[in-house]
Amino acid sequence: MAPQTSIPVAANVLGTIGTVLWCIQLMPQIWYNWKQKKTDGLPGLMMFIWAMSAVPFGVYAIVQGPYLRGVEWPMTLVGILSALLLAGGLIPPYFEIAKRNGRVVGITVGADFGKLSDFVFLSIDWMGAFFSLMALGTYNPPPPTDPLNPVLSPPPKISQCIYLLLLEIGIFASHLIFLLRTRSLRRRAKETRTPFDTMPEARRFVFPRPVAVEGNVAAVEGEGDVEKAGNADSGGE
Repeated sequence: MAPQTSIPVAANVLGTIGTVLWCIQLMPQIWYNWKQKKTDGLPGLMMFIWAMSAVPFGVYAIVQGPYLRGVEWPMTLVGILSALLLAGGLIPPYFEIAKRNGRVVGITVGADFGKLSDFVFLSIDWMGAFFSLMALGTYNPPPPTDPLNPVLSPPPKISQCIYLLLLEIGIFASHLIFLLRTRSLRRRAKETRTPFDTMPEARRFVFPRPVAVEGNVAAVEGEGDVEKAGNADSGGE
């Protein structure tokens, strides 16, 4: 990018914090998936899109040559692609959330129901965007648009950070609403020592959905086998 002669100390500090957070954001998620030996609820498309967004960022260093010769469209194209891919990676989780009627599964580290404090991966990513936004906000007056990369310059970058923050807040809010809607059901499951996912009332929050519950056996939609529901207090009833 074009050299900047006056970068506020606060921008350097906040920007560094945001960069470090974005560099380590996936480590808790990787640990969680390795420990669980599954990736249910974590869209592979999300990871693929985010990985693809790194390609335009790398290409940026290559296409500076044509820009110096007066060809500007490669820089603009690279900037648009990287911005769209980075922000678009948070769209696939909403399809997973819709399958489970607002319940967030897989993008969490911790309890079975994913308390809001257990969203380590998303929390780190959210804070990375927040600190990056704060870093851009410390410039006074705002820095000019970088002619080498107009899409990823501070003014458009601010919009991108806000977009990321809002999408992740939506995921948090969706699961919070799920926890509020199911508080009595989860309490009853805990009192009866019954797995939440095997309760008939919880079918709409499970994917694939059980299509039948009979005794302590539940058939799962889309699967030919029948699996034990594990109802701990069903004996004799």
